[in-house]
Formats: sequence, structure tokens, C-alpha cells
Amino acid sequence: MEGFKNLIVILLSSVLVNNYVLSRFLGICPFLGVSKKLNQAVGMGVSVTAVMLLATFATWPIQYFVLEPLGLAYLQTIVFILIIASLVQILEIILKRFSPALHQGLGVYLPLITTNCAVLGVAINNITDQYTFIESVFSSLGCGLGFLLAMVLFSGLRSRIDEMEVPDNFRGVAITLIAASFISLAFMGLAGIVDNLFA
Repeated sequence: MEGFKNLIVILLSSVLVNNYVLSRFLGICPFLGVSKKLNQAVGMGVSVTAVMLLATFATWPIQYFVLEPLGLAYLQTIVFILIIASLVQILEIILKRFSPALHQGLGVYLPLITTNCAVLGVAINNITDQYTFIESVFSSLGCGLGFLLAMVLFSGLRSRIDEMEVPDNFRGVAITLIAASFISLAFMGLAGIVDNLFA
């Protein structure tokens, strides 16, 4: 039972407290670039979540069963980037085949998942935090869901901003970054909740 509680804490803290976009500021490029329309934001969020999970399934065993036993742990970043790039190519082929509209909507941002520092950050942090394989999977799922949540919330906020009269000095990137900072502040207010969830 204690192990299950630990997995729930890892999951919820990854979604709410340690949100990679809003707390650690990783993956900002797709966050700002693909959040104008809700369907594109959801598509990108689901794609990133899938890549995070697949990357964890691939990188964790490679780290512990290949790199460390062979004394090649210093190649971790290069190997992880190659794995993530391969997974993104596979995802792009699948989306092009089964969801051409979403593939076209994501456009240039889909290949950018390859260099999305949030995906690489999750894979590396799972190793750095010394999570077990199951804990790494829950952490990756939480980080992906956190990314999806941030994308959806920000998409809704941006649609509201587009309907409002914004002063000339704040139009464009300025109001977008201000809105993102307010969402980030709101998420930082959740810091104590997860820690005391099972207290």
C-alpha cells in the first residue's frame, strides 16, 4: 500500500507541482507555438505524453542494462536524444497515416518534439532521481499529463485574450508571456498539497 501511495504522489507531483512547463520551464517552444487552437494543443500534449512514456520504456533499461554495465554512462545524453528522435519519427509516420489533419496542424512542431527539452529532461531526471522502472513510468505519465494540462489551460486563456481589447504595448508576445506567468504562479500555489495528501 505504501508503494502505491508513493506512485500516486509521484504522478500528482509531476502533473501539478513539478510541472515541466510551468515550474521547470522546459518545453516552452511548443507551449507557446501550438497553444493557439485547442485541438492542436491537445494533439501536441498527447503526442508529447506518448513520446515521454515511450522514451522512458526505452531509455531506462538502456541506462541500467547497457550503458552503466559497459561503463558508458557518460554517453547518456547522446543515446537518449537518438532514442527520442527515433520515437518521434515513428510517431510522425503513425500520425501521417491515421490522422493527417492533426499531422498537418502540428506542422513543424512535431519534429521539434525531437529536441523538446522536456522529453529529454524527463528521461534524464528519472535516472538522476534514481526511480525504479515503475516509478519512472508514473513520473513520465505525470509529466506528460502536466504538459497536456498546461497546453489546454493556456489554449483556453489565449482564446480569451484574442477576444479582449489588449493595449497596444502588450499585444502579441508580451501578453502571451504575461498570461503564461500567471498560470505558472497559480501552479506554484499547489506545492504543499501533494506532499500532505496522505499525511
